[in-house]
Amino acid sequence: MWNSSARGAWHGATLVIAGLVLAQPAIAAPVTPSPVVAAERAFAADGLELGVQASFLKHSAPEGMLLAPEPVLAKAVFGAPRPKGKPLVWWPLWAGVARSGDLGFTTGPYTSDGRPGGYYFTVWAKQPDGAWRWLFDGGPPSDMIDAAPQGSKVAYARLADRKAGSPARAMIQVSAAEIALHAQAKTDARAAFLAVVADDGRIVGSKAPPPGTRAELEAEVATRPLSIAFSPLGGQASAAGDLAWTYGVARWTKDGQAQRGHYVRIWRNDKAGWRLLFDELLPAPPLKAPPG
Repeated sequence: MWNSSARGAWHGATLVIAGLVLAQPAIAAPVTPSPVVAAERAFAADGLELGVQASFLKHSAPEGMLLAPEPVLAKAVFGAPRPKGKPLVWWPLWAGVARSGDLGFTTGPYTSDGRPGGYYFTVWAKQPDGAWRWLFDGGPPSDMIDAAPQGSKVAYARLADRKAGSPARAMIQVSAAEIALHAQAKTDARAAFLAVVADDGRIVGSKAPPPGTRAELEAEVATRPLSIAFSPLGGQASAAGDLAWTYGVARWTKDGQAQRGHYVRIWRNDKAGWRLLFDELLPAPPLKAPPG
């Protein structure tokens, strides 16, 4: 049987050990795009239950934007009540997130009234209340050949290698990267994009499914005009300065006719500098000349 002094010594040692354990910093949970994927799936589920209008308004950030065909706030597009409409179904297959866990994206196929529509692309931002709301939604009508079905595992883009330290510093760096890209794109857009796209990046815009290999990516880039003039309109970076999205106007010539549209991009801060993780080119109808 222990005497009182032995019990006291054992009890004291136990308290010291417990204190040391409690003093150890908690291991942070790994950052993954899973909250962004969950937000997208909730958005899609409400699209079926509530209808497109109600779901888009419910899940959009105050500055949530669509191309209709020009950039416009979602609340302006979906503000007036409208019927539930035909079922719009979509599901994520690829997603990414900032290391600071406040900016992300998902993309995947969608159907309209049961018919293949293409691939959507959504940019998401975490709000002050902790909820995820979308900042941009829109994508090209690409073919859904061999698209993975609903419920398939979502592939995650790897996290950035570097942090700029602040959103403002990140946007300065991203703006510089875009200026260089846009300068080269005026003479050789294809080479310009291939030089800055990440190894695991995706470039879309044609009818082809999103590329999954470098060869498919190069084939997609080859469908773009050789010369494109870009004009930035806006964007936003993560708190860590490791991920950013941008959008703007694109102009080019095809078959002797002036064409225009918009670009939407995700930039990631890699070891080699800012690289394109995602880029889509979305054609738009020509602007109508003012009357008179």
